[in-house]
Amino acid sequence: MQVRFWGTRGSIAKPGPTTVRYGGNTSCVEFVTAKGTRLVIDCGTGGHELGQAIMREGKPSRGHMLISHTHWDHIQGIPFFTPFFVPGHEWDLYAPQGFSESLKDTLAGQMEYTYFPVTPEAFGATVRYNNLGEGRFVIDDIVIQTRYLNHPALALAFRIECDGASVIYACDHEPHAADVAHGEAVLEGEDLAHAQFMTGADLIIHDAQYLPQEYAAKRGWGHSTLDYAVLIARTAGARRIALTHHDPMRTDDDIDRALERLRNAAPDGGPEIIAAAEGLILEIGSASAGPLPVDTTNAMAAIRSGPSAERANLLLVAASDDLVDRIARAVSDEPVELTRVRSESEALALVKKLQPGLILVEDGIETGEGLRTVVSIKPDTFLPLVLLGGTGPTGNDAVDRLDEPWSVEYARTRIRTWLMRSECHWIRAPIPDDETARLAALKALGVLDTPPEDRFDRTTRLAAALFNVPVALVSLVDADRQWFKSCFGVEICETPRETSFCAHAIAAKSMLVVPDALADERFRDNPMVADGPRVRFYAGAPIRTADGHLVGTLCILDVRPRDLSEAERGLLLDLAATVEGELARQPTPLMM
Repeated sequence: MQVRFWGTRGSIAKPGPTTVRYGGNTSCVEFVTAKGTRLVIDCGTGGHELGQAIMREGKPSRGHMLISHTHWDHIQGIPFFTPFFVPGHEWDLYAPQGFSESLKDTLAGQMEYTYFPVTPEAFGATVRYNNLGEGRFVIDDIVIQTRYLNHPALALAFRIECDGASVIYACDHEPHAADVAHGEAVLEGEDLAHAQFMTGADLIIHDAQYLPQEYAAKRGWGHSTLDYAVLIARTAGARRIALTHHDPMRTDDDIDRALERLRNAAPDGGPEIIAAAEGLILEIGSASAGPLPVDTTNAMAAIRSGPSAERANLLLVAASDDLVDRIARAVSDEPVELTRVRSESEALALVKKLQPGLILVEDGIETGEGLRTVVSIKPDTFLPLVLLGGTGPTGNDAVDRLDEPWSVEYARTRIRTWLMRSECHWIRAPIPDDETARLAALKALGVLDTPPEDRFDRTTRLAAALFNVPVALVSLVDADRQWFKSCFGVEICETPRETSFCAHAIAAKSMLVVPDALADERFRDNPMVADGPRVRFYAGAPIRTADGHLVGTLCILDVRPRDLSEAERGLLLDLAATVEGELARQPTPLMM
Protein backbone atom coordinates (compact mmCIF):
# COMPACT_ATOMS: atom_id res chain seq x y z
CA MET A 1 0.00 0.00 0.00
CA GLN A 2 1.37 3.38 -1.03
CA VAL A 3 0.69 6.44 1.13
CA ARG A 4 1.23 9.88 -0.40
CA PHE A 5 0.83 13.26 1.29
CA TRP A 6 -0.77 16.01 -0.82
CA GLY A 7 -1.48 18.44 2.03
CA THR A 8 -0.01 18.61 5.55
CA ARG A 9 -0.80 22.10 6.89
CA GLY A 10 -3.45 22.81 9.54
CA SER A 11 -6.16 25.47 9.86
CA ILE A 12 -5.26 27.55 6.80
CA ALA A 13 -3.12 27.06 3.72
CA LYS A 14 0.31 28.70 4.09
CA PRO A 15 2.40 28.32 0.92
CA GLY A 16 5.55 30.42 0.78
CA PRO A 17 9.32 30.41 1.12
CA THR A 18 9.25 29.22 4.76
CA THR A 19 7.02 26.18 4.08
CA VAL A 20 8.62 24.77 0.92
CA ARG A 21 9.91 21.49 2.36
CA TYR A 22 6.97 20.40 4.51
CA GLY A 23 4.28 22.10 2.45
CA GLY A 24 1.67 24.81 2.78
CA ASN A 25 -1.49 23.06 1.55
CA THR A 26 -4.07 21.76 4.01
CA SER A 27 -4.82 18.13 4.76
CA CYS A 28 -5.06 15.51 2.01
CA VAL A 29 -3.58 11.99 2.03
CA GLU A 30 -3.90 9.37 -0.71
CA PHE A 31 -3.73 5.59 -0.27
CA VAL A 32 -3.35 3.18 -3.21
CA THR A 33 -3.36 -0.52 -2.40
CA ALA A 34 -1.43 -3.25 -4.22
CA LYS A 35 -4.72 -4.21 -5.86
CA GLY A 36 -5.19 -0.63 -7.10
CA THR A 37 -7.94 0.58 -4.78
CA ARG A 38 -7.69 4.36 -4.33
CA LEU A 39 -8.66 5.91 -1.00
CA VAL A 40 -8.29 9.62 -0.16
CA ILE A 41 -8.59 11.00 3.37
CA ASP A 42 -9.62 14.65 3.60
CA CYS A 43 -9.68 17.10 0.72
CA GLY A 44 -8.12 20.32 1.91
CA THR A 45 -6.33 22.56 -0.56
CA GLY A 46 -3.92 19.69 -1.21
CA GLY A 47 -6.79 17.95 -3.00
CA HIS A 48 -6.44 20.30 -5.96
CA GLU A 49 -3.08 18.93 -7.08
CA LEU A 50 -4.21 15.36 -6.35
CA GLY A 51 -7.17 15.90 -8.70
CA GLN A 52 -4.84 17.21 -11.38
CA ALA A 53 -2.59 14.16 -10.98
CA ILE A 54 -5.59 11.85 -11.36
CA MET A 55 -6.67 13.65 -14.54
CA ARG A 56 -3.16 13.24 -15.98
CA GLU A 57 -3.65 9.47 -15.76
CA GLY A 58 -5.90 9.90 -18.79
CA LYS A 59 -8.67 7.51 -17.76
CA PRO A 60 -11.83 7.63 -15.61
CA SER A 61 -11.04 7.25 -11.94
CA ARG A 62 -12.80 5.13 -9.31
CA GLY A 63 -12.14 6.35 -5.81
CA HIS A 64 -13.32 6.70 -2.23
CA MET A 65 -12.89 9.87 -0.16
CA LEU A 66 -13.12 9.85 3.63
CA ILE A 67 -13.70 13.25 5.25
CA SER A 68 -12.58 13.24 8.90
CA HIS A 69 -14.79 16.29 9.58
CA THR A 70 -16.21 19.19 7.64
CA HIS A 71 -14.13 22.12 8.88
CA TRP A 72 -12.97 24.23 5.95
CA ASP A 73 -9.31 23.22 5.98
CA HIS A 74 -10.40 19.62 5.33
CA ILE A 75 -12.95 20.23 2.55
CA GLN A 76 -11.78 23.36 0.68
CA GLY A 77 -10.29 21.22 -2.08
CA ILE A 78 -13.64 19.67 -2.99
CA PRO A 79 -14.76 22.55 -5.28
CA PHE A 80 -11.40 22.26 -7.07
CA PHE A 81 -11.20 18.44 -7.30
CA THR A 82 -11.48 18.08 -11.08
CA PRO A 83 -12.54 14.38 -11.23
CA PHE A 84 -15.84 15.33 -9.54
CA PHE A 85 -16.77 17.52 -12.52
CA VAL A 86 -15.94 15.11 -15.35
CA PRO A 87 -18.40 12.45 -16.58
CA GLY A 88 -17.12 8.90 -16.36
CA HIS A 89 -15.40 9.31 -13.00
CA GLU A 90 -16.99 7.59 -9.99
CA TRP A 91 -16.44 8.51 -6.34
CA ASP A 92 -17.93 7.70 -2.96
CA LEU A 93 -17.70 10.34 -0.22
CA TYR A 94 -17.86 9.41 3.47
CA ALA A 95 -18.09 11.79 6.45
CA PRO A 96 -19.35 11.76 10.06
CA GLN A 97 -23.12 11.78 10.40
CA GLY A 98 -24.57 14.60 12.46
CA PHE A 99 -27.96 14.72 14.17
CA SER A 100 -29.97 16.29 11.38
CA GLU A 101 -27.84 17.70 8.59
CA SER A 102 -27.37 15.99 5.22
CA LEU A 103 -23.77 15.19 4.27
CA LYS A 104 -24.38 16.52 0.77
CA ASP A 105 -25.83 19.78 2.10
CA THR A 106 -22.98 20.22 4.57
CA LEU A 107 -20.31 19.78 1.92
CA ALA A 108 -22.25 22.04 -0.44
CA GLY A 109 -22.35 24.87 2.09
CA GLN A 110 -19.00 26.26 0.99
CA MET A 111 -20.21 26.15 -2.65
CA GLU A 112 -23.28 28.32 -2.12
CA TYR A 113 -23.76 31.26 -4.50
CA THR A 114 -22.48 33.81 -1.98
CA TYR A 115 -19.12 32.05 -1.64
CA PHE A 116 -18.52 30.16 -4.89
CA PRO A 117 -19.74 30.35 -8.51
CA VAL A 118 -20.40 26.61 -8.96
CA THR A 119 -22.64 24.28 -6.91
CA PRO A 120 -22.39 20.50 -6.51
CA GLU A 121 -25.14 20.23 -9.14
CA ALA A 122 -22.32 20.83 -11.63
CA PHE A 123 -20.63 17.56 -10.70
CA GLY A 124 -20.46 15.50 -13.87
CA ALA A 125 -19.04 12.42 -12.18
CA THR A 126 -21.06 9.85 -10.29
CA VAL A 127 -20.73 11.03 -6.67
CA ARG A 128 -22.40 9.16 -3.80
CA TYR A 129 -22.66 10.37 -0.21
CA ASN A 130 -22.32 8.08 2.82
CA ASN A 131 -22.82 8.86 6.52
CA LEU A 132 -20.37 7.44 9.04
CA GLY A 133 -20.42 6.72 12.75
CA GLU A 134 -18.12 4.61 14.89
CA GLY A 135 -17.66 1.06 13.67
CA ARG A 136 -16.14 -0.87 10.81
CA PHE A 137 -16.76 -1.15 7.08
CA VAL A 138 -15.05 -2.54 4.00
CA ILE A 139 -14.05 -0.89 0.71
CA ASP A 140 -12.80 -3.49 -1.76
CA ASP A 141 -9.61 -4.90 -0.18
CA ILE A 142 -9.46 -2.29 2.62
CA VAL A 143 -10.93 -2.73 6.08
CA ILE A 144 -11.65 0.61 7.79
CA GLN A 145 -12.41 1.15 11.46
CA THR A 146 -13.57 4.52 12.81
CA ARG A 147 -13.43 6.26 16.17
CA TYR A 148 -14.64 9.68 17.32
CA LEU A 149 -11.98 12.29 18.07
CA ASN A 150 -11.92 15.12 20.62
CA HIS A 151 -12.54 18.19 18.47
CA PRO A 152 -15.00 21.14 18.29
CA ALA A 153 -16.75 19.38 15.38
CA LEU A 154 -17.89 15.81 14.97
CA ALA A 155 -14.66 14.20 13.74
CA LEU A 156 -13.47 10.64 13.08
CA ALA A 157 -10.14 8.86 13.15
CA PHE A 158 -9.62 6.07 10.62
CA ARG A 159 -7.75 2.79 10.99
CA ILE A 160 -6.87 1.55 7.49
CA GLU A 161 -5.91 -2.13 7.19
CA CYS A 162 -4.70 -3.63 3.90
CA ASP A 163 -1.73 -5.45 2.35
CA GLY A 164 -0.77 -6.90 5.72
CA ALA A 165 -0.36 -3.47 7.33
CA SER A 166 -2.31 -0.92 9.34
CA VAL A 167 -2.25 2.88 9.08
CA ILE A 168 -4.01 5.33 11.41
CA TYR A 169 -5.17 8.80 10.40
CA ALA A 170 -6.13 11.03 13.35
CA CYS A 171 -6.74 14.72 12.56
CA ASP A 172 -7.98 16.82 14.36
CA HIS A 173 -7.74 15.71 18.01
CA GLU A 174 -7.09 17.30 21.39
CA PRO A 175 -5.93 15.51 24.56
CA HIS A 176 -8.84 14.64 26.83
CA ALA A 177 -6.74 15.36 29.93
CA ALA A 178 -4.67 18.56 29.87
CA ASP A 179 -1.76 17.06 31.83
CA VAL A 180 -0.83 14.67 29.02
CA ALA A 181 -0.22 17.48 26.50
CA HIS A 182 3.46 17.62 27.56
CA GLY A 183 3.88 13.95 26.66
CA GLU A 184 5.08 12.76 30.06
CA ALA A 185 2.01 11.55 32.01
CA VAL A 186 0.56 8.05 31.93
CA LEU A 187 -2.47 7.81 29.66
CA GLU A 188 -5.84 7.03 31.25
CA GLY A 189 -9.50 6.97 30.27
CA GLU A 190 -10.33 8.32 26.83
CA ASP A 191 -6.69 9.18 26.07
CA LEU A 192 -5.75 5.56 26.71
CA ALA A 193 -8.67 4.38 24.55
CA HIS A 194 -7.42 6.70 21.79
CA ALA A 195 -4.01 5.00 21.92
CA GLN A 196 -5.54 1.53 22.08
CA PHE A 197 -7.40 2.23 18.83
CA MET A 198 -3.93 2.50 17.24
CA THR A 199 -2.38 -0.60 18.84
CA GLY A 200 0.37 -2.15 16.72
CA ALA A 201 -0.02 0.27 13.81
CA ASP A 202 2.69 0.35 11.17
CA LEU A 203 2.14 4.06 10.65
CA ILE A 204 0.22 6.71 12.61
CA ILE A 205 -0.55 10.01 10.87
CA HIS A 206 -1.44 12.25 13.80
CA ASP A 207 -2.39 15.86 14.43
CA ALA A 208 0.58 17.68 15.96
CA GLN A 209 -0.25 21.35 15.54
CA TYR A 210 1.07 22.80 18.81
CA LEU A 211 4.24 22.86 20.84
CA PRO A 212 3.70 21.98 24.53
CA GLN A 213 4.32 25.57 25.62
CA GLU A 214 1.61 26.80 23.21
CA TYR A 215 -1.11 24.42 24.40
CA ALA A 216 -2.34 26.33 27.46
CA ALA A 217 -3.44 29.23 25.26
CA LYS A 218 -5.01 26.87 22.70
CA ARG A 219 -7.05 24.57 24.95
CA GLY A 220 -10.45 23.78 23.51
CA TRP A 221 -9.31 24.46 19.93
CA GLY A 222 -9.22 20.72 19.20
CA HIS A 223 -5.58 19.97 18.40
CA SER A 224 -2.68 17.96 19.79
CA THR A 225 0.83 18.83 20.77
CA LEU A 226 3.74 17.08 19.09
CA ASP A 227 4.70 15.47 22.39
CA TYR A 228 1.20 14.10 22.99
CA ALA A 229 1.14 12.56 19.51
CA VAL A 230 4.45 10.81 20.14
CA LEU A 231 3.21 9.61 23.56
CA ILE A 232 0.14 8.12 21.85
CA ALA A 233 2.31 6.32 19.29
CA ARG A 234 4.66 5.00 21.97
CA THR A 235 1.76 3.75 24.10
CA ALA A 236 0.19 2.12 21.04
CA GLY A 237 3.42 0.30 20.18
CA ALA A 238 3.40 1.84 16.70
CA ARG A 239 6.37 1.42 14.37
CA ARG A 240 6.32 4.93 12.91
CA ILE A 241 4.50 8.24 13.44
CA ALA A 242 4.15 11.02 10.88
CA LEU A 243 3.38 14.34 12.59
CA THR A 244 0.99 16.43 10.49
CA HIS A 245 -1.50 19.32 10.53
CA HIS A 246 1.46 21.67 11.01
CA ASP A 247 0.54 25.05 12.49
CA PRO A 248 0.46 27.82 9.84
CA MET A 249 3.03 29.73 11.93
CA ARG A 250 5.44 26.76 11.95
CA THR A 251 8.28 27.16 9.42
CA ASP A 252 10.31 24.33 7.90
CA ASP A 253 13.19 25.16 10.22
CA ASP A 254 10.84 25.14 13.23
CA ILE A 255 9.66 21.65 12.30
CA ASP A 256 13.26 20.46 11.91
CA ARG A 257 14.12 21.70 15.40
CA ALA A 258 11.02 20.07 16.90
CA LEU A 259 11.86 16.73 15.25
CA GLU A 260 15.43 16.86 16.56
CA ARG A 261 14.18 17.53 20.10
CA LEU A 262 11.64 14.69 19.99
CA ARG A 263 14.10 12.20 18.52
CA ASN A 264 16.76 13.05 21.09
CA ALA A 265 14.26 12.58 23.91
CA ALA A 266 12.77 9.35 22.54
CA PRO A 267 13.64 6.15 24.41
CA ASP A 268 15.28 3.29 22.55
CA GLY A 269 12.81 1.05 20.83
CA GLY A 270 10.18 3.76 20.42
CA PRO A 271 8.47 4.63 17.14
CA GLU A 272 10.35 6.26 14.29
CA ILE A 273 9.36 9.96 14.30
CA ILE A 274 8.98 11.84 11.02
CA ALA A 275 7.10 14.92 9.85
CA ALA A 276 4.56 14.65 7.04
CA ALA A 277 5.64 16.60 3.97
CA GLU A 278 3.86 17.34 0.70
CA GLY A 279 5.02 14.84 -1.91
CA LEU A 280 6.32 12.33 0.65
CA ILE A 281 5.55 8.75 -0.45
CA LEU A 282 5.68 5.83 1.99
CA GLU A 283 5.38 2.14 1.10
CA ILE A 284 3.55 0.26 3.86
CA GLY A 285 3.06 -3.51 4.04
CA SER A 286 3.53 -5.89 1.14
CA ALA A 287 1.47 -6.95 -1.87
CA SER A 288 2.19 -10.58 -0.98
CA ALA A 289 1.39 -10.22 2.72
CA GLY A 290 -2.30 -10.96 2.31
CA PRO A 291 -5.05 -9.53 4.51
CA LEU A 292 -4.62 -8.99 8.23
CA PRO A 293 -6.63 -11.35 10.48
CA VAL A 294 -9.38 -8.75 10.96
CA ASP A 295 -12.92 -9.61 12.02
CA THR A 296 -15.13 -8.19 9.26
CA THR A 297 -18.39 -9.86 10.30
CA ASN A 298 -20.01 -6.51 11.11
CA ALA A 299 -18.53 -4.93 8.01
CA MET A 300 -21.27 -2.31 7.56
CA ALA A 301 -21.53 -1.21 11.17
CA ALA A 302 -19.94 2.22 10.56
CA ILE A 303 -22.23 3.13 7.67
CA ARG A 304 -25.31 5.04 8.77
CA SER A 305 -28.48 5.14 6.69
CA GLY A 306 -29.11 8.82 7.47
CA PRO A 307 -29.33 11.39 10.25
CA SER A 308 -31.19 10.40 13.38
CA ALA A 309 -34.71 11.68 13.67
CA GLU A 310 -35.14 10.85 17.35
CA ARG A 311 -34.77 13.34 20.20
CA ALA A 312 -32.26 12.21 22.77
CA ASN A 313 -32.77 12.58 26.51
CA LEU A 314 -29.92 14.21 28.42
CA LEU A 315 -29.93 14.08 32.23
CA LEU A 316 -27.89 16.82 33.93
CA VAL A 317 -27.05 16.47 37.63
CA ALA A 318 -25.81 19.90 38.70
CA ALA A 319 -26.12 22.38 41.56
CA SER A 320 -24.59 25.32 39.67
CA ASP A 321 -27.10 27.43 37.75
CA ASP A 322 -24.28 28.88 35.63
CA LEU A 323 -23.19 25.41 34.53
CA VAL A 324 -26.80 24.51 33.69
CA ASP A 325 -27.08 27.65 31.56
CA ARG A 326 -23.92 26.80 29.62
CA ILE A 327 -25.04 23.23 28.94
CA ALA A 328 -28.50 24.48 27.92
CA ARG A 329 -26.92 26.83 25.39
CA ALA A 330 -24.72 24.01 24.09
CA VAL A 331 -27.75 21.86 23.23
CA SER A 332 -30.19 24.64 22.28
CA ASP A 333 -29.98 23.86 18.55
CA GLU A 334 -29.71 20.09 18.96
CA PRO A 335 -32.50 17.45 19.03
CA VAL A 336 -31.98 17.03 22.76
CA GLU A 337 -34.41 17.08 25.69
CA LEU A 338 -32.50 18.42 28.71
CA THR A 339 -33.64 17.49 32.22
CA ARG A 340 -31.82 19.06 35.16
CA VAL A 341 -31.77 17.67 38.71
CA ARG A 342 -29.66 18.76 41.67
CA SER A 343 -28.73 15.48 43.35
CA GLU A 344 -28.05 11.82 42.76
CA SER A 345 -31.28 10.82 44.49
CA GLU A 346 -33.30 12.99 42.10
CA ALA A 347 -31.43 11.45 39.16
CA LEU A 348 -32.20 7.93 40.32
CA ALA A 349 -35.88 8.77 40.65
CA LEU A 350 -36.03 9.83 36.98
CA VAL A 351 -33.53 7.68 35.14
CA LYS A 352 -35.74 4.64 34.52
CA LYS A 353 -38.47 6.84 33.11
CA LEU A 354 -36.23 9.02 30.93
CA GLN A 355 -33.91 6.28 29.61
CA PRO A 356 -31.28 8.99 28.92
CA GLY A 357 -28.67 8.68 26.21
CA LEU A 358 -26.21 10.67 28.32
CA ILE A 359 -25.78 11.63 31.98
CA LEU A 360 -23.72 14.73 32.85
CA VAL A 361 -22.70 15.13 36.48
CA GLU A 362 -21.18 18.29 37.96
CA ASP A 363 -17.89 17.47 39.64
CA GLY A 364 -18.36 17.55 43.40
CA ILE A 365 -21.88 16.07 43.40
CA GLU A 366 -21.75 13.10 45.75
CA THR A 367 -22.22 9.87 43.79
CA GLY A 368 -22.37 6.44 45.34
CA GLU A 369 -23.47 3.03 44.15
CA GLY A 370 -26.64 4.59 42.73
CA LEU A 371 -25.09 6.18 39.66
CA ARG A 372 -23.06 3.03 39.00
CA THR A 373 -26.39 1.24 38.73
CA VAL A 374 -27.70 3.95 36.41
CA VAL A 375 -25.05 3.11 33.83
CA SER A 376 -26.39 -0.45 33.63
CA ILE A 377 -29.95 0.51 32.64
CA LYS A 378 -29.04 -0.04 28.99
CA PRO A 379 -26.87 -3.16 29.12
CA ASP A 380 -26.68 -3.55 25.34
CA THR A 381 -25.95 0.05 24.45
CA PHE A 382 -23.31 2.55 25.44
CA LEU A 383 -24.58 4.92 28.16
CA PRO A 384 -21.93 7.53 28.96
CA LEU A 385 -21.70 9.19 32.36
CA VAL A 386 -19.53 12.30 32.07
CA LEU A 387 -18.08 14.54 34.79
CA LEU A 388 -18.21 18.29 34.26
CA GLY A 389 -15.18 20.14 35.61
CA GLY A 390 -12.64 19.00 38.17
CA THR A 391 -9.33 17.31 37.52
CA GLY A 392 -7.78 13.89 37.75
CA PRO A 393 -8.95 10.42 36.76
CA THR A 394 -12.64 9.91 36.11
CA GLY A 395 -12.76 6.54 37.88
CA ASN A 396 -15.13 3.71 37.06
CA ASP A 397 -18.27 5.82 37.42
CA ALA A 398 -17.59 8.01 34.40
CA VAL A 399 -16.33 7.44 30.90
CA ASP A 400 -15.00 10.95 30.38
CA ARG A 401 -14.54 14.41 31.87
CA LEU A 402 -15.24 17.81 30.34
CA ASP A 403 -12.33 19.81 31.71
CA GLU A 404 -12.57 23.52 32.44
CA PRO A 405 -12.24 25.83 30.70
CA TRP A 406 -14.64 24.69 27.99
CA SER A 407 -16.62 26.71 25.49
CA VAL A 408 -20.28 26.23 24.67
CA GLU A 409 -19.27 25.22 21.12
CA TYR A 410 -16.79 22.66 22.41
CA ALA A 411 -19.37 21.18 24.80
CA ARG A 412 -21.87 20.93 21.95
CA THR A 413 -19.56 18.71 19.92
CA ARG A 414 -18.56 16.54 22.86
CA ILE A 415 -22.25 16.04 23.75
CA ARG A 416 -22.90 15.11 20.13
CA THR A 417 -20.13 12.52 20.25
CA TRP A 418 -21.32 10.92 23.47
CA LEU A 419 -24.92 10.82 22.24
CA MET A 420 -23.92 9.41 18.84
CA ARG A 421 -22.10 6.60 20.64
CA SER A 422 -25.13 5.81 22.77
CA GLU A 423 -27.70 6.21 19.99
CA CYS A 424 -29.60 3.17 18.79
CA HIS A 425 -28.58 2.73 15.13
CA TRP A 426 -31.01 -0.05 14.37
CA ILE A 427 -34.79 0.02 14.07
CA ARG A 428 -36.75 -1.02 17.13
CA ALA A 429 -39.91 -3.03 16.53
CA PRO A 430 -43.13 -1.01 16.91
CA ILE A 431 -45.45 -1.83 19.81
CA PRO A 432 -48.51 -3.82 18.62
CA ASP A 433 -51.93 -2.18 18.90
CA ASP A 434 -53.13 -4.97 21.23
CA GLU A 435 -50.07 -4.82 23.49
CA THR A 436 -51.99 -4.67 26.78
CA ALA A 437 -54.16 -7.68 25.93
CA ARG A 438 -51.18 -9.51 24.43
CA LEU A 439 -49.13 -9.12 27.60
CA ALA A 440 -52.08 -10.22 29.73
CA ALA A 441 -52.40 -13.37 27.62
CA LEU A 442 -48.68 -14.06 27.99
CA LYS A 443 -48.80 -13.66 31.77
CA ALA A 444 -51.88 -15.93 31.96
CA LEU A 445 -49.85 -18.80 30.49
CA GLY A 446 -47.81 -18.93 33.70
CA VAL A 447 -44.73 -19.92 31.73
CA LEU A 448 -42.35 -16.95 32.22
CA ASP A 449 -39.26 -17.54 34.40
CA THR A 450 -39.89 -21.30 34.72
CA PRO A 451 -37.36 -24.17 34.43
CA PRO A 452 -36.55 -25.82 31.06
CA GLU A 453 -38.90 -28.60 29.97
CA ASP A 454 -38.21 -31.38 27.51
CA ARG A 455 -41.59 -30.97 25.80
CA PHE A 456 -40.35 -27.59 24.48
CA ASP A 457 -36.70 -28.58 24.16
CA ARG A 458 -37.65 -31.44 21.80
CA THR A 459 -39.01 -28.87 19.35
CA THR A 460 -35.90 -26.66 19.36
CA ARG A 461 -33.65 -29.73 18.95
CA LEU A 462 -35.73 -30.81 15.96
CA ALA A 463 -35.70 -27.31 14.46
CA ALA A 464 -31.91 -27.03 14.74
CA ALA A 465 -31.44 -30.44 13.08
CA LEU A 466 -34.11 -30.00 10.43
CA PHE A 467 -32.83 -26.60 9.24
CA ASN A 468 -29.12 -27.27 9.99
CA VAL A 469 -28.72 -24.14 12.15
CA PRO A 470 -26.64 -23.67 15.30
CA VAL A 471 -29.38 -21.96 17.34
CA ALA A 472 -33.12 -22.55 17.83
CA LEU A 473 -35.27 -20.82 20.45
CA VAL A 474 -38.76 -20.62 21.87
CA SER A 475 -38.86 -16.86 22.50
CA LEU A 476 -41.61 -15.15 24.49
CA VAL A 477 -41.74 -11.37 24.04
CA ASP A 478 -42.46 -9.65 27.36
CA ALA A 479 -42.91 -5.91 28.05
CA ASP A 480 -39.20 -5.04 28.04
CA ARG A 481 -37.43 -8.31 27.25
CA GLN A 482 -37.59 -11.50 25.25
CA TRP A 483 -37.40 -14.57 27.49
CA PHE A 484 -36.46 -18.00 26.17
CA LYS A 485 -38.52 -20.95 27.34
CA SER A 486 -36.23 -23.23 25.35
CA CYS A 487 -32.71 -22.63 24.03
CA PHE A 488 -30.73 -24.87 21.72
CA GLY A 489 -27.18 -23.77 20.93
CA VAL A 490 -26.84 -20.88 23.37
CA GLU A 491 -26.71 -20.50 27.13
CA ILE A 492 -28.84 -17.42 27.69
CA CYS A 493 -32.26 -16.94 29.20
CA GLU A 494 -33.26 -13.47 27.97
CA THR A 495 -32.23 -10.34 26.04
CA PRO A 496 -33.64 -6.79 25.89
CA ARG A 497 -36.74 -6.36 23.75
CA GLU A 498 -35.19 -3.44 21.86
CA THR A 499 -32.62 -5.80 20.26
CA SER A 500 -35.15 -8.56 19.60
CA PHE A 501 -35.78 -9.87 16.06
CA CYS A 502 -38.80 -11.72 17.46
CA ALA A 503 -40.42 -8.43 18.48
CA HIS A 504 -40.52 -7.51 14.78
CA ALA A 505 -42.32 -10.77 14.00
CA ILE A 506 -44.83 -10.03 16.76
CA ALA A 507 -45.42 -6.50 15.42
CA ALA A 508 -45.86 -7.80 11.85
CA LYS A 509 -48.16 -10.61 13.07
CA SER A 510 -46.58 -12.98 10.57
CA MET A 511 -43.48 -15.08 9.95
CA LEU A 512 -40.32 -13.01 9.68
CA VAL A 513 -37.35 -14.20 7.59
CA VAL A 514 -34.14 -12.12 7.44
CA PRO A 515 -31.78 -13.74 4.90
CA ASP A 516 -28.83 -11.43 5.71
CA ALA A 517 -29.03 -9.10 8.71
CA LEU A 518 -26.06 -7.06 7.49
CA ALA A 519 -28.00 -6.16 4.34
CA ASP A 520 -31.13 -5.20 6.29
CA GLU A 521 -31.35 -1.61 7.57
CA ARG A 522 -33.50 -2.72 10.51
CA PHE A 523 -30.83 -5.02 11.91
CA ARG A 524 -27.35 -4.37 10.53
CA ASP A 525 -26.23 -2.27 13.52
CA ASN A 526 -28.19 -4.30 16.09
CA PRO A 527 -25.86 -5.51 18.89
CA MET A 528 -27.01 -9.07 18.14
CA VAL A 529 -25.51 -8.60 14.66
CA ALA A 530 -22.58 -6.24 15.25
CA ASP A 531 -21.39 -7.93 18.46
CA GLY A 532 -22.33 -10.86 20.68
CA PRO A 533 -23.69 -13.81 18.67
CA ARG A 534 -23.24 -11.96 15.33
CA VAL A 535 -26.54 -13.12 13.86
CA ARG A 536 -26.68 -13.10 10.04
CA PHE A 537 -29.81 -15.20 9.36
CA TYR A 538 -33.08 -15.21 11.30
CA ALA A 539 -36.44 -16.88 10.77
CA GLY A 540 -39.25 -16.69 13.34
CA ALA A 541 -42.70 -18.28 13.17
CA PRO A 542 -45.30 -16.63 15.45
CA ILE A 543 -46.66 -18.46 18.49
CA ARG A 544 -50.28 -17.65 19.36
CA THR A 545 -52.39 -18.34 22.42
CA ALA A 546 -55.75 -20.13 22.09
CA ASP A 547 -57.52 -16.76 21.83
CA GLY A 548 -55.23 -15.58 19.02
CA HIS A 549 -52.76 -13.28 20.81
CA LEU A 550 -49.15 -13.40 19.55
CA VAL A 551 -46.88 -14.04 22.52
CA GLY A 552 -43.63 -15.18 20.93
CA THR A 553 -41.93 -17.13 18.17
CA LEU A 554 -40.18 -20.35 17.38
CA CYS A 555 -37.05 -18.95 15.78
CA ILE A 556 -33.89 -20.27 14.16
CA LEU A 557 -30.60 -18.36 13.83
CA ASP A 558 -27.39 -18.76 11.89
CA VAL A 559 -24.09 -16.88 11.66
CA ARG A 560 -24.17 -17.27 7.87
CA PRO A 561 -26.58 -15.62 5.43
CA ARG A 562 -29.17 -17.97 3.89
CA ASP A 563 -32.87 -18.19 3.07
CA LEU A 564 -35.82 -20.55 3.45
CA SER A 565 -37.84 -22.14 0.65
CA GLU A 566 -41.63 -22.05 0.78
CA ALA A 567 -41.64 -25.66 1.93
CA GLU A 568 -39.18 -24.88 4.73
CA ARG A 569 -41.29 -21.95 5.85
CA GLY A 570 -44.25 -24.28 6.10
CA LEU A 571 -42.25 -26.73 8.22
CA LEU A 572 -41.21 -23.96 10.62
CA LEU A 573 -44.87 -22.93 10.99
CA ASP A 574 -45.77 -26.56 11.71
CA LEU A 575 -43.16 -26.74 14.47
CA ALA A 576 -44.44 -23.46 15.93
CA ALA A 577 -47.90 -25.02 16.04
CA THR A 578 -46.56 -27.83 18.25
CA VAL A 579 -45.27 -25.20 20.70
CA GLU A 580 -48.71 -23.58 20.67
CA GLY A 581 -50.22 -26.96 21.49
CA GLU A 582 -47.89 -27.48 24.45
CA LEU A 583 -48.66 -24.00 25.81
CA ALA A 584 -52.41 -24.68 25.56
CA ARG A 585 -52.21 -28.21 26.98
CA GLN A 586 -51.51 -27.22 30.57
CA PRO A 587 -49.89 -24.38 32.50
CA THR A 588 -46.29 -24.86 33.46
CA PRO A 589 -45.74 -25.02 37.26
CA LEU A 590 -44.03 -21.89 38.56
CA MET A 591 -40.47 -22.18 39.84
CA MET A 592 -40.36 -22.44 43.63
